[in-house]
Amino acid sequence: MADRNAKLQSASAYQRSTIRDVATKAGVSVTTASRALNGTGRMSEETRERVRAAAAELDYRPNSIARGLVQQRSFTLGLLTNDTYGRFTLPVAAGLSAAMADRGVSVFLSAGKYEPESLKLNLGAMEEKRVDGLVITGKRIDRGLPIDLPPLGMPVVYVYASAPEGAVSFVPDDINAAKDAVRHLAGLGRRKIAHITGPLDFKAAHLREAGWRAALAEAGLEPFGEAIFSAWTEAHGYDTAHALIEAGERPDAIFCGNDQIARGVIDAFALMGIRVPDDIAIVGFDNWEVFAKATRPPLTTVDMGLPGLGRSAGLALLDMIDGKPVEPGARETPCRLVVRQSCGAKTD
Repeated sequence: MADRNAKLQSASAYQRSTIRDVATKAGVSVTTASRALNGTGRMSEETRERVRAAAAELDYRPNSIARGLVQQRSFTLGLLTNDTYGRFTLPVAAGLSAAMADRGVSVFLSAGKYEPESLKLNLGAMEEKRVDGLVITGKRIDRGLPIDLPPLGMPVVYVYASAPEGAVSFVPDDINAAKDAVRHLAGLGRRKIAHITGPLDFKAAHLREAGWRAALAEAGLEPFGEAIFSAWTEAHGYDTAHALIEAGERPDAIFCGNDQIARGVIDAFALMGIRVPDDIAIVGFDNWEVFAKATRPPLTTVDMGLPGLGRSAGLALLDMIDGKPVEPGARETPCRLVVRQSCGAKTD
């Protein structure tokens, strides 16, 4: 009998609390409890807080289906991406999901190649889910969808992707992030700062080069040669590091366009007996922790704040869904320099 009672208690513990339970605990009507939790209706703040406290104590979660029927919403956002590996999309999705969870909104992810037929299928899946709004993201800031979006009947926000004119978008502030990285190196007394970066056809590579040049000019320094463009790979960093040393005069610091390039540079220097950061300081870009923390020495690098981009995009999208005015255009959000050992600065 004791076991049976324990099982019954265990089963009842997993039953979801209802709005009626909240109302009873708070000593109000069901209508008042519902209005208090929705932020509507006329009542004292004391009553509203009492209802919220009761809901929190009972771990009450509104029935999203019922709520959707009443408010004509699915309380779901779509996230469409071509970043199937997830290097950029997963941090964006994490920030978006965390911000939406506090508001009772879920995120439906659809990933696939940005090809017309694939996109039509993915957009169809979004419409079937009846998402309230759509976030479009990708792998580079200068590429968007290869097709014009059909009328979707929902607001759209772009993150880390090219957006059409008049759209709302969020991208990292690459120029100022690069300036911060180079200012940091100059502040450590480095005077011959080279730049190794990605392909010429990437907008991000040119923005980071512009930041490198601007920060050097501010410090009264000349660029150490021209920026060296190629692939975003360790091999590019490795081969270029060798070429720089073989050319004769060497830099005392290198600002790399991404962490993979920086990792290749450091590996090459290790084999050549060049000490990082004693002989040459290195700073990367991305703060891809699987690379940055595993590099020896650990890599100083720029964090693009991708979760923050996702959060900002989600909040803007909710405002658009609610009919609030949202200024169109691209928001360039600040990045953050993460200081580790590769630059030579003292760290905690």
